[in-house]
Amino acid sequence: MGLLVLSHDDVERLLPMGECIELMAEALADLARGRMWLPLRFVVHPPDEASLLGLMPAHRSEPAPSYGLKAVCIFPGNPARGLDAHQGGVLLFDGETGQLRALLDGSAVTAIRTAAVSAVATRALARPDARELAILGAGVQARSHLEAMAELGRFERARVWSRTRDAVDALIAESKAPFPVEAADSAEQAVRDADVVVTATSAREPIVSRDWLAPGTHVNAVGSSISSTRELDSETMAAAALFADARESMVNESGDYLMAGLGPEHIRAELGEVLVGSGEGRRSDEELTVFKSLGLAVEDLAAAEYVYARAQSEGVGASVPF
Repeated sequence: MGLLVLSHDDVERLLPMGECIELMAEALADLARGRMWLPLRFVVHPPDEASLLGLMPAHRSEPAPSYGLKAVCIFPGNPARGLDAHQGGVLLFDGETGQLRALLDGSAVTAIRTAAVSAVATRALARPDARELAILGAGVQARSHLEAMAELGRFERARVWSRTRDAVDALIAESKAPFPVEAADSAEQAVRDADVVVTATSAREPIVSRDWLAPGTHVNAVGSSISSTRELDSETMAAAALFADARESMVNESGDYLMAGLGPEHIRAELGEVLVGSGEGRRSDEELTVFKSLGLAVEDLAAAEYVYARAQSEGVGASVPF
């Protein structure tokens, strides 16, 4: 059997957002149940280098064993080149023999599964009557998050802000959301009176102030995945009921969490724990909730398993001797 190589377009076609949302909910629930396992990712960040390389392995034991490894480079300057900041690949290994089965475009997997996880968090943690959406950022993740939030079928309007107005205008022009999407003149204008806020930026310092957030707001904090950058101010983090994709990731990697000076006791639950009922979610309509998304290798593994199975059944991808 050869190695199946699946391109960016292949992944986008075989991993529709609506299906990925359910897939990510299942993967996070499996993580909480002990059916999937992952260590803390290994990051190569050379001194005086803006880019980094992350290695993200994971294992599934049930219902069928498999291994996955995402090798992803993050180049902050790529959006100015018209490229996704995330570049790399996801490797899928047979869980019985260790044979390498597939290589998937990592940029596409990351864009889709990250937004799908935020949709899972929004469905689990936002108020049921949430209708107003704010998105900070206008890059790859902002686009995929607008698509994912639209899949939930609950929003009536979205406001988008980015430091680059041309990018906002392009996002709005390309939007297929079934509700109006408007440009905001500032981050504050976008966030005020929003029920759900998505931060998907490359900001190094906070771009959201606690004072802007209305009671009962839910925030998906997505943009920062390293300990030295953050999007939310300390007051927001301290006031919020805080939810992690994984506690170990939060306390080691999240600049939003670490720079706010919080302790592990401030993390109410992992998202998967909320999904399976072993962790408590939102307690009231007035509570501020924050889901800090750092991205997990189990999400990449679940996506790779799904895409590989579909590609085999539909004859998609290039099989090469290996």
